[in-house]
Parts: sequence; structure tokens; C-alpha cells
Amino acid sequence: MQVVSGIQPTGNLHLGNYLGAIRNWVRMQDDIGENGECLFFLADLHAISLPHDPDQLKQSTLEMTAALVACGVDPSRSVLFNQAQVPAHTEMQWLLNGTARMGWLNRMTQWKDKSGKNREGQSIALFTYPVLQAADVLLYQATHVPVGDDQKQHLELARDIAQKFNTDFASEDAPVFTLPDPYIPPEAARIMSLRDGTAKMSKSDPSDLSRINLTDDADTIMKKVKKAKTDPEPLPSELEGLEDRAEALNLVSIFASLAGVSKEQVLVDYGGQGFGAFKPALGELLTESFAPVTARFRELMQDREALDAILAKGAAKARERSAPTLKAAYEALGLVRG
Repeated sequence: MQVVSGIQPTGNLHLGNYLGAIRNWVRMQDDIGENGECLFFLADLHAISLPHDPDQLKQSTLEMTAALVACGVDPSRSVLFNQAQVPAHTEMQWLLNGTARMGWLNRMTQWKDKSGKNREGQSIALFTYPVLQAADVLLYQATHVPVGDDQKQHLELARDIAQKFNTDFASEDAPVFTLPDPYIPPEAARIMSLRDGTAKMSKSDPSDLSRINLTDDADTIMKKVKKAKTDPEPLPSELEGLEDRAEALNLVSIFASLAGVSKEQVLVDYGGQGFGAFKPALGELLTESFAPVTARFRELMQDREALDAILAKGAAKARERSAPTLKAAYEALGLVRG
């Protein structure tokens, strides 16, 4: 297996990021063992498809690197890098632009959502970034790409581009690209705001009480959990009892995900109890789970040299892994490179 996955470098990392993509990356790294390789990249080139602050992008890239390593991504077992240090990504995107079709890109749901009503005012990068996504995975002959519901369409596009390129410029017995299959990771916990159980936990929420940040200390975590919005009813003994109780369901989901048990088991243990008893237990579990991650994260953020070395080492490996495919694509297109 050759697994390739990217993540946007965003700052202010929180519990939702950890229990979502990041923890699944660690699981993939552990599961694949010696039967393949995981390549994980920070999608800093994708980040410039929308308005951004250059200084913030640089800082967020370093923060995400520190967070991934603190959460368990091991640079000695996986290839961890940022796109900007591997020029093959942008080279391959341009080579694939000749194969991708306007109609394919026009159908991309995320293009429609992100461009809104002002499509004429959006950057070309926002329109064509799915081609860069295709390049991201096709460069490394990825056999599997982790996808959530919002990325299935983009993986299908990557397969379409690869298939058309192979058909147009290669032979059936010697294709340039591997067609990647979706890798459906274990269902990631959907972590909601501590102030509104119907909204996802987000760094953009103006209230810091809405999220547990990776940098929060034990006292802050406990304070936020105790102030989390709930209702006056005790926890039920069965999952059906959490219907129409979004905030209660969210806290139970967080506990279950951190403890590695089912939501049903949490209700077996705490059903009938009020939040006055459950919240302190959740706060202690959060503190215990986050303490080593937070300590390692802070340590890495104080060592810029170590972060630069991690990204440089990963980028060197990525450049080596991507070179044969990039060379094959140039040759297939008839481009003279000396």
C-alpha cells in the first residue's frame, strides 16, 4: 500500500482536529506497518487559493508540523513534508492541466460552495486546485487515499485524469499512473462546539469557550468543560435517549472517542448521573489525554531548527519518491528535457 494524504496548515488547533484527521493519520501509520508507506503532506500550496496572510501561513505550517508529530506521526516511519518544498507537485499539476477538462472542474461541489455568487472574482487557483490534488496523489503512485464524504468527488476526478492520461499518452501494459482507490478510515468523531451542539468545533468561533485548544492547560480544559452548554436532564442509559439533545450527545461522543469505547458503554457507566458528575470525569480524561500531546507540541514550537529539519528530511524523501513518475509524465507528453 502507498497511502497519500494532505491536510491544510491551519493554526489554533483544537480537539476536533485531533479526533478527526490527525488521529486517523497516526492509526494509518501504525496499521500499514512494513507493508507499505504513508506520505503525509501539509497543503500549503492549496492554502494560497484563497486570500491569506503570508506570515500566518508560515506560522500555521510550523504549528501543524509540531501538532502532527506531537500527536504521534513519526517522521522516521512516515514521510512528512510540506508541498512548497517539493516542486514536482506544481510541475505535475501543469502537466495534468492538459488532460483535465473544464466540465469536470465545473462540476466540483466545493468549487460551487467556495466561489459562491462571485465566481468571476475568484482566483484561478480556487478553480484548478482539484488538479493539484490529483497531482498530489498521482505523483507517488498512491494506491489508497483517505477520503471523507467531502473529498470523494475529488478522488474520482484524480482517477478520471489518470485514466485519460494513461489512455492518451501511455500503453495499457505500461501506464504512467496508478489509479488510487479510496481508503475509508474508521469513522472519525464529529466534534461539535461546546457552546452549540449543532455547530462543528471551529477555530473561527469568536468564543474560546467553544473549543478545547491543543495549547490549553489542565485548569483551562476543566473550566471549559464545566462551562459547556448542556441541559438539566441526567444522562440516559441508552443512546436513543440522546435524540434532540445535541450538547449532551457531543460530550458523550468526546468521552467515548478519547476513552476508546462506544457511546453506549459511556451511558452504561454514567447513565442516570447528572452533568455535575459527568463533566469533571470528562475534564480529567481530556487533561490526561492531552497532557503529553500539549507538552510535546510546546517543546517543538520552541525548536524551530527541529521543525525545519523534519520538513526538510520529509521533502527530500518526497522529491526522491516523486521523481520517477514526474520523469515518466514528461516523456509520455513528448517534452524534451535534455
